[in-house]
Amino acid sequence: MIEKLIVLEDIDPVIFYGVNNANIQLLKALYPKLRIVARGNVIKVLGDELEMCAFEENIQALEKYCAEYNSLKEEVIIDIVKGNAPQAEKTGNVIVFSVTGKPIIPRSENQLKLVEGFAKNDMIFAVGPAGSGKTYTAIALAVRALKNKEIKKIILSRPAVEAGEKLGFLPGDMKEKIDPYLQPLYDALQDMIPAAKLKEYMELNIIQIAPLAFMRGRTLNDAVVILDEAQNTTVQQIKMFLTRMGMNTKMIVTGDMTQIDLPPSQTSGLIQAMKILKGVKGISFVELGKRDIVRHKLVERIVDAYEKFDKEQKAARDKKREEENADHPAGENPRLPESSGRMRRPADVLSGTQHRAAARGTGGAIME
Repeated sequence: MIEKLIVLEDIDPVIFYGVNNANIQLLKALYPKLRIVARGNVIKVLGDELEMCAFEENIQALEKYCAEYNSLKEEVIIDIVKGNAPQAEKTGNVIVFSVTGKPIIPRSENQLKLVEGFAKNDMIFAVGPAGSGKTYTAIALAVRALKNKEIKKIILSRPAVEAGEKLGFLPGDMKEKIDPYLQPLYDALQDMIPAAKLKEYMELNIIQIAPLAFMRGRTLNDAVVILDEAQNTTVQQIKMFLTRMGMNTKMIVTGDMTQIDLPPSQTSGLIQAMKILKGVKGISFVELGKRDIVRHKLVERIVDAYEKFDKEQKAARDKKREEENADHPAGENPRLPESSGRMRRPADVLSGTQHRAAARGTGGAIME
């Protein structure tokens, strides 16, 4: 009789053990000669050495399956213990499996281009309207790379710019103050990584979520780095971000050109970066459109309506400008007043204060 401890490292024990420990009960029934006790992420086994070796080998296979598919069904346990290959999941274009075991796949042609671009290049720009899946797909690619141990960490960032609102002086520490800006990133991660594992990754800084301002001075190695809402970066900010790239690092920059929340006087760093970096080797660009929207059907209609409105507004402005140019040919300045049949030069026009000051300086009378 020997005793052995098996530690489950890469999975959520709750998923592995099953509802009400159903999977552990099944393993106990399949290995009646072993005494099996599960606590936390540790399985304690007592029994015959030969039987225990077979049990440990199967536990490793089950752990690998659970880490890949985020689920563990009784049929899979029986197949693996009996030495049969479990029924293969359909993994065509699957990026990763959600916490419910459902496959996360590219749902449009352009999302597939984003997946392919990630495989071929180290930096990807993905721009498109709200709901086109650019951020969700980018985070899925990062999670897959982490699960496959291709990288050591995931870094998610976005500029802290409000969409027309002011959050004011929020209470709490730094994390609590910036969390409202970063909630969309948390939502995506919670779909793909079990809660207990996500909490552990966050505590160990394996997954880092930070505002863009905190990136200065860092060199990001062995990571997938995602910059979300990049249309709200300034020219200086996006240059600073792109130059943080270290060894064995991939960057995904996402944004929506129709949702720029910067002041009108500031140029979007994303627009400028895409112009400057066009044609640079190792950088790919993916443009998603209305057909890629995977939210409620109304979202596509809303985007259509706003696009139509913007075009009409632009056409009206262009027409007004053309009419003004037609009424006032080049070289003619309509704002200068006429006097005695001739145009008065700006230098001839003095304010009342300037006129009186000039008269006092010469000792003359003020002529009105």
